[in-house]
Amino acid sequence: MKMEKSQENKNILITGISKGLGFEISKLLLSKSYNVYGLGRNSNSELEKFDNFKFINIDLVNIDTLESDLKNLIGNTIKLHGFVNNAAVAYDDIITNMNLDRLESMYKVNVFSPLLITKFAIRNMIYNKVAGCIIHISSISVHTGYNGLSMYASSKGALEAFSKNTAREWGRKGIRSNCIVAGFMETDMSSTLTDEQKDRIYNRTSLKKPTNKQSVASTVEFLLSDNSYSITGQLINVDNGTI
Repeated sequence: MKMEKSQENKNILITGISKGLGFEISKLLLSKSYNVYGLGRNSNSELEKFDNFKFINIDLVNIDTLESDLKNLIGNTIKLHGFVNNAAVAYDDIITNMNLDRLESMYKVNVFSPLLITKFAIRNMIYNKVAGCIIHISSISVHTGYNGLSMYASSKGALEAFSKNTAREWGRKGIRSNCIVAGFMETDMSSTLTDEQKDRIYNRTSLKKPTNKQSVASTVEFLLSDNSYSITGQLINVDNGTI
């Protein structure tokens, strides 16, 4: 079955678009004439100004209804060219304080939902004969230890393993899957850290400063474009030289 490699105004499904990195990714893609379908609980008024933006209200915690919600609200009539898994929640604490309810809640958003959406996206791509692209936003915490981030890092590590195997499994259809391993950025997720804690983290990098969100967003756009057609199954570090 011949798969479509490129098309103007590609349709990209993105989670976590209301703020932070997801907002920066969405804004960049919209400016480059991608059609962005933002998935989540909250939209963003600035993104709503773009004609090529559509908000889809789905709560990623509700994994029991997620597949049926995707089928009803998106289905196969919207031809997906890419899925960017950006949404995430952090459960920061030391292991000895682990709470199962909080751990399960984080895994619903960080792991189970993106796996289910990837399933939906791949089926959509196959149905529409699209050689699509899947991108997971991972974290440098998977590869270098930080106090209190073991549980969060475990969820991102699961995505990295899933992405590499997805690439191997569906490459025959021209479907690519990659992870961007992002360094610490100035986002709501890092806002709970003190300035001293942030400085310690940033001093571990080569550039001694937070990772630039626009740099991560530009890497996402590159991976979605036809310029990266031979890149799949990779972990791409955008981390100011942490590793």
